Formats: sequence, structure tokens, C-alpha cells
Amino acid sequence: MQLNDTVLLIIEIFYLLTVVSIVVVVISENRNPIKTVAWVLAVVFLPVVGIIWYAMFGQDITKRHIISKRMYNKLKKRPLDEMGELTEVSYPGEHENLIELLKNLDYTPLLGGNDVKIFTNGNDKFDALFADIEQAKKHIHVEYYVLLDDAIGTRLQQALIQKAKEGLEVRVIYDSFGSRKTKKKFFEEFRKAGIETEPFLKLTLPALTSRINYRTHRKIVVIDGQIGYVGGMNVADRYLTGFSWGCWRDTHARIEGKGVQGLQSVFLIDWYFVSQTLITSREYFPMLGNYGESPMQIVNSGPLSEMNEISHGIMQAIYDAKQSIFIQTPYFLPPDAMIDALQAAAIRGVDVRIMLSKRSDVPLVQMASRSFIKDMLKAGVKVYFYKKGFLHSKTMTFDTSLTLIGSANFDSRSFEQNFEVEAFIYDEKVTADANEIFAEDQRESEIVILREWVKRPVTMRFMESVMRLFAPLL
Repeated sequence: MQLNDTVLLIIEIFYLLTVVSIVVVVISENRNPIKTVAWVLAVVFLPVVGIIWYAMFGQDITKRHIISKRMYNKLKKRPLDEMGELTEVSYPGEHENLIELLKNLDYTPLLGGNDVKIFTNGNDKFDALFADIEQAKKHIHVEYYVLLDDAIGTRLQQALIQKAKEGLEVRVIYDSFGSRKTKKKFFEEFRKAGIETEPFLKLTLPALTSRINYRTHRKIVVIDGQIGYVGGMNVADRYLTGFSWGCWRDTHARIEGKGVQGLQSVFLIDWYFVSQTLITSREYFPMLGNYGESPMQIVNSGPLSEMNEISHGIMQAIYDAKQSIFIQTPYFLPPDAMIDALQAAAIRGVDVRIMLSKRSDVPLVQMASRSFIKDMLKAGVKVYFYKKGFLHSKTMTFDTSLTLIGSANFDSRSFEQNFEVEAFIYDEKVTADANEIFAEDQRESEIVILREWVKRPVTMRFMESVMRLFAPLL
């Protein structure tokens, strides 16, 4: 009995020292104070679970990454040289501040002459994608957070293998955490067919605890440097079939024109990241004519950048908005500055609407998201719950001529930790189409009424408040 007591005491001392060490490390890293407090609370008040959570999600690896921030910034500038001389592009004047901000933050040129088609379901998106792959002549670049070996994943695999047999260059990046359920054999079949295939931050058991953060959350396909796809849809059957309880409602865009050069640039930077191979030759940035009237900027952000480019762009768009702000997002865990900006916009008379899914695939995140709703409603923001299924769309419109479609959720993880990509599209027709899609989804939604929202059970509201404490970590 005495020996057992001694062992127990040693374990308790070791545990206490571990907690103290983590707290010291978190504080010394000079992170965002809100995130620091959240990690301290998690480690101190969630015995064992808090430490495991920190080990998996809390460590900052950006300073010892396989690519330096200096090299990353250099690579971001490099494709501009390959694009050739950029012509002047006309754009709605009300977005001048935003366009200049993104140019200065992210070396992001305004690229004109684009045709944009928006997809709101997986069947239409994949039908178009496979048709474009079949017509490809030179090279195909694919990057997905989730690439599963189910029916649609196998169909994509076979389509790419066929093009590789025809002599095309095909490269594939998949996130090793997002695609962790996919069998290794699936990716080996790519490689055997001559397709260059690389995982993003490969997960191995010893490194698992330091690499669950900093994922590529991007969904990009670039075909011949002319046609590109970007948005919220990964490669998995659920994006077509949904769940037993409802559809999977998502948004993706097909771009044809010079804007695709921005997507190509992002992919080739990531290719260097995963393969240490630099391939930014003119071959991948062909001379393109005009395919449409939509100018755009392709903005990428990630933990290696000095600035959170996408969140800075969204903040500027909120500041500039005069009529309306429509947001669709599966997860709503914004930083405080963005909350204040949305509330201020509503108070000054902007029609601010936020659409969330009534039922989520991540219940704890949904609980934290709902803790923000009361303050939004009090400021005059309209909140809607989509009832038809799971709303995974990541789309925003501002007034009548700015639409954002990409991979970023409206949360701190997307804005600060993940590698994301977003198309900022400056076009009245695209925005009108996106606003009509929002209106259609609104008809499948229920509006949240403040006086009813505050009457929900106290225990429910308390649990949402508890989960909000950990919002910066989710």
C-alpha cells in the first residue's frame, strides 16, 4: 500500500510539473492573449484531456518548419515574374481600398478576363470537373484537404491516371490529416501511374502531436493553367449524397481566365512546400485572352505569412460595405475584431445576414458558434439556420459587386492556422448570382428571433458559454 501511495505521489508531481511547464511555454510564446488564456484554462481545468489536447493541437511549429517564412515570401513573389506584363483591369471603384490592401499584403495582382460559374451541389461540380479533365492537354494540378478512396475519389483517380497515360503532367497534393482515412495503396496507385503525389505535412505517429495543426485546407484544381476550381468541396461521396438526415449544401466555383494564374501560383508554392521542387516556369502561366468580364484576386493565407491576408481582406470588405453583407459558413467562431466590425456594420444600417447550419457535423464547435448569436442579434444582425441539410458553404457577398468564394471558414483556425485560399471576385453579375443563391437557401432556413433565443434552457446556454472559452482553439 505504501508503494502504491509513493507511485501515486510521483504521478501527481509529474502531472503538476507537466501542467506548469505547458503554461510557462504557452505564455512565453507571446501568442494572441485570448488564445493564451484559452490554452491555460484547457490545461489547468481539463485534467489529462487538456494536456492531450495541447499536445495534438497547441504546439507552434512555424518557427521550425521545413520552409522558412523568408523563402515562403520569396516564392509568393516568384510567379509574378512568370505571368508577364499585367494589363490594366477595370473594377468597381468602391473596392479600390480592398484591392490595394491585398496587392500590398499578398503580392496579389488584380486579374481580369474571367468567366465564373458557381456550383451549389457536388454532382454539378464533379460533372464539370471531369469534363474539363477529359479535355486537358498539358498539365493538371490537384490539391485537396480531403481525398478519399470512395466512389467519387476512385473516379477522380482513374480520370487522372488516364491523362497521365496520355502523357500529361499530373501532380496531386493531399492533406495527410484530412485524408487520414484513405488507404496508402490508393495514393501508391497514383505514383505507379507516373502521377507525382505528395502528402502535406505527412503524419507519422511520433510527429502526430505537432502536426495536426497547420493543414492545407485548400481545394484547388488547375487544368492547363487556364481552368481552375476553388471552393468548399473536397473529394468524398458525402459531398454528393449528403447524410441520412439531409443534403450536403456547398459552394464551389469554376474559373476560366487569368484568375487561374493565381490558383496556379498557390499550388506551385505548395508543391515546393511538399516536394522541395521549384516549378514556376512560363509553361504553367500561358498567355490567356478574355473569357469573361470578372476581375478577381486570388488570396492565400497560412501560418507562415506575417499577415492574415484573408481575414484582413474580409475586415476591409466589412468596413467598406454600405448596403449588405451576406455570409454563409459552417462554423462561426470569429475573432473579436471581426465581431465588432459586423456589429458596427449592422448598427450603421448595413443589412448583415449570417447563415449557419441548424445541424452540424461537429456538435462542440456548433455549441461554441451559437454563443455568439445573441450579441449578433442585439446589434441588428439577422441570423438564419439552414434546415435542409448541412450547410458547408463558405461564401460571402458585399453590396452588389464583391463575392468571396474559397476554403476559409469564418473562424480563427481558418484565419490563423490553416493554409487557405479565397477568390475575391469584383463583378456585379457574379454577386447577383451569389445573392440569389443566398435567397434560395434563406427560403430553406428559419430566422432566429432574439426574444425566443434568450428563452432557451439555462443549461444549454451555459454549455455554449463554456465552449466559447475554447473557441480560439477549435
